[in-house]
Amino acid sequence: MRLRNIPRAEDTLQAHFTVIKNPKELRGNWSSVFENTHPIRIEIGMGKGRFLLNMAKTYPNINFIGIERYSSVLLRAVEKFDTDEFADLKNIRFVCMDARELPEVFAESEIEQIYLNFSDPWPKARHAKRRLTSTEFLARYEKVLPPQGLVEFKTDNTPLFDFSLEQVKEAGWTLQAFTYDLHHNAELNHGNIMTEYEEKFSSKGNPINKLIAIRK
Repeated sequence: MRLRNIPRAEDTLQAHFTVIKNPKELRGNWSSVFENTHPIRIEIGMGKGRFLLNMAKTYPNINFIGIERYSSVLLRAVEKFDTDEFADLKNIRFVCMDARELPEVFAESEIEQIYLNFSDPWPKARHAKRRLTSTEFLARYEKVLPPQGLVEFKTDNTPLFDFSLEQVKEAGWTLQAFTYDLHHNAELNHGNIMTEYEEKFSSKGNPINKLIAIRK
């Protein structure tokens, strides 16, 4: 469930240095934001930011950009960044945008890897194109990833996961690995960083699904 609208969200995000206000103007030049040439990875629909902030802390030589459509949700990530645990991170930025605009914001091969965590399942069949693992979105990812670039997807929603496996195949991508029970798969769970949802669902005994797909 999405957070309610928070009136102060817009002003706070506009004033915060980690939030990019003109993302389309940076297309092809995102390295200038971080002032280095380290690889850039993005998380689409990052929610409250726990996963991405911990990834940035764990991998200081990789740059991370969190994309979130809703300002009231992004606000929570920014507030988490401002805590003592994460405030010194230099390798993370946030963008409030719709993921459909990815090719307008990032140039070809500008993004090394994409993370999708517990994405909205859009359960009605007529909304299938809105799912972040649909062939429509995989086509968008092809425009910003290099050949052999990766998409990693985690969810507790098995019907969505089955759909995603089919879409990866239909799009002509290569399925590098997948599991229907991440936390009992020693190889794929190695170094796993959990999201808020992942911790919540797994604590209830829900198995977590994960796939890694390689761009054609």
